[in-house]
Amino acid sequence: MITEEVREHGARVGFKVTDILTGNDGWLASTRRAVGPRIGKYVVDLEGLEVVGVQAITGALHDPEVSAIVIDEVGPMELLSEKFKMAVRQTINSTKAIVGTIHYRANDPLLQEIRSSLRLSIVTVTVDNRSSLPQQLVEEITNQGGRQS
Repeated sequence: MITEEVREHGARVGFKVTDILTGNDGWLASTRRAVGPRIGKYVVDLEGLEVVGVQAITGALHDPEVSAIVIDEVGPMELLSEKFKMAVRQTINSTKAIVGTIHYRANDPLLQEIRSSLRLSIVTVTVDNRSSLPQQLVEEITNQGGRQS
C-alpha cells in the first residue's frame, strides 16, 4: 500500500491510500472531512485506511504469489488504526520480504518494536543515499531474501 498527497489548484487537500496490487484506492485524510480523528488540518478517514490499506496488507500476506510487501507509510495517521497496526505486526512476523517507510517523528509502541527488531534492517533515507536506495533494496530482497523496513 502507498499513500500519496492529493492537490487541487496547487494546495494539498489530503492523502489517498492505494493498494498497489489491485489499484483500489480511498481517502486516508482530507481537509474536507468533518468527522474523525484530526492530525493538523486533516481529518483521518479510518474506514478508507482500513478498507483499502489494511486489506492491501492482509491480502498480500495471504497471497502465495506475493513475495514482498510494501507499506508506505507507517506514520501518525496510519497509527490511529488498531487494525492497521495489527496488519503491520502480522507482516513483521511473516516470512515475506518487507519494504516500508516509517515517519521519522512518529512515536508509537509499534514503531519501537520495529526499530528494536533484530530481524529488520532500518535504513535512514538521506539526500546522499536516496537515489541509490531503490536498487539497493531490490538487490537485498532478491539476492538475500532480506527484510527491510
